[in-house]
Amino acid sequence: MATPRTVAIDGPAGAGKSTIGALVAERMGYLFLDTGAMYRAVALAALRRGIDSNDAERLAALARQIRIAIGPPTVRDGRAYTVLLDGADVTWALRGDDVDRIVSQVARIPQVRDAMVEQQREIAKRGRIVMVGRDIGTVVLPQAERKVFLTASAAERARRREEELAARGEKRSRQDLLTEILRRDELDSTRTVAPLKAASDAILVETDGLSVGEALDRVLQVTRS
Repeated sequence: MATPRTVAIDGPAGAGKSTIGALVAERMGYLFLDTGAMYRAVALAALRRGIDSNDAERLAALARQIRIAIGPPTVRDGRAYTVLLDGADVTWALRGDDVDRIVSQVARIPQVRDAMVEQQREIAKRGRIVMVGRDIGTVVLPQAERKVFLTASAAERARRREEELAARGEKRSRQDLLTEILRRDELDSTRTVAPLKAASDAILVETDGLSVGEALDRVLQVTRS
């Protein structure tokens, strides 16, 4: 089978999509786009401007106004990529608890999704790409030549999040993180617009108990097969 031009990787929060997707793109020499980071950038910009996460009109305008760029890591601090918001590096700011609390709410707004999906499809036209998110294979790039649904149990995702925060000197109880993840799963899977679900032709990759290297090998195998 020919090497796919477009690779869509979907999955729930904390499944490792961003890390694995960035590594797959690096190995294959493809562009990489984490669409979740784009929604997080909108949420962060809203917080900084004092825009309520329920204000659909202002959030939609904001989504079309801000400039988001995602590229290779520019700093060796454990990041998988660098995100610039209006020219400023916000890579780690996007992972803050304040953004975590509202990003699903922001992403549920149809006008915000329309603005983001439009940008995502334009980026996909630039060349071979690995795009990760929650609705890539079902909505953004339904004709993607290879679709992967990456998942892990909620308990495993909470453990990974706890370790990620600890590495940055932040401490949160695993139970609190698990509660947040379950809430995010509920919001993402029940939203009216582009709910989280595996595409009918996606290959399921379960990552519980796998190291990053093992998960990467598994995804590369199904992507190239």
